[in-house]
Amino acid sequence: MKDAEMPEKIAELKKQRKAVILAHNYQLPEIQDIADYLGDSLELSRMAAKTDAEVVVFCGVHFMAETASIICPDKKVLLPDINAGCPLANMITPSDVRKLKEKYPGRPVVSYVNTSAEVKAETDVACTSANAIKVINSIKDDEIIFVPDKYLADYVRKQTGKRIIHWEGYCPTHVKILPEDVSAAKKAHPGARVMVHPECRSDVIDMADAVISTSGMVRYVKEADGREFIIGTETGLIHRLKKENPGKEFFPASPHAVCPNMKSITLEKVLWSLEDMKPEVSVPENIRKAALRSVNRMLELA
Repeated sequence: MKDAEMPEKIAELKKQRKAVILAHNYQLPEIQDIADYLGDSLELSRMAAKTDAEVVVFCGVHFMAETASIICPDKKVLLPDINAGCPLANMITPSDVRKLKEKYPGRPVVSYVNTSAEVKAETDVACTSANAIKVINSIKDDEIIFVPDKYLADYVRKQTGKRIIHWEGYCPTHVKILPEDVSAAKKAHPGARVMVHPECRSDVIDMADAVISTSGMVRYVKEADGREFIIGTETGLIHRLKKENPGKEFFPASPHAVCPNMKSITLEKVLWSLEDMKPEVSVPENIRKAALRSVNRMLELA
């Protein structure tokens, strides 16, 4: 089948299967273009909860499909590439969380949504980069365990004044954005505003005009008067920003900020997924129920 024919065939199959296609902002341009909904982790989680579709085709990484399965146990959740994982999520295990709780008894535990269902099941509330500050501020305790991203934890600590016990995890894609990259981009585009993701290194965050999630970047650009923007996150977001803001220009803070896992889903894999109704992602019921409490609190705060 020719590439040009695939979107049409996918649309036909999607209708037959009563499916909805959700795509993260970091996906390949052609995947973004066939999606029913684009967004960040929080937006897509909320959309999965709202949809009346029978099948959710999640074009993202494994923890995102798991989150959809946690929220929607009555729906079939498909991940077109079952090997699309998240290195950050893999940096912490349920055992690690239990050991932290033993070491710091009584402290609330916040899990970044970039974690497995098993890790979420061990925590009190989940959060995304879009609502991490809101989640932390909603907790009365002054000392909080936050897993697994140390850079997001540090940013939240500075913004909330809470004492954060963090895990030593990080996003391998965002740490590729270096201060010298931002300096070079600013020198090349002196009038551009710098937006960076809170998963970035602290010294990169210090150079930004705005520190926001990808959904925040989408809103920021639409509302801003400026015409040029330096984007300090995974480069896939630039496709959406260009598409939605044709009169503005966007430059990656670093061309190396590319997540291979986010780029592993192709049109062929989406098509095969709808044809075969697999690979399916489902969470065992005992883990799902425990993780759902954490995810529901996140959604309530959103």
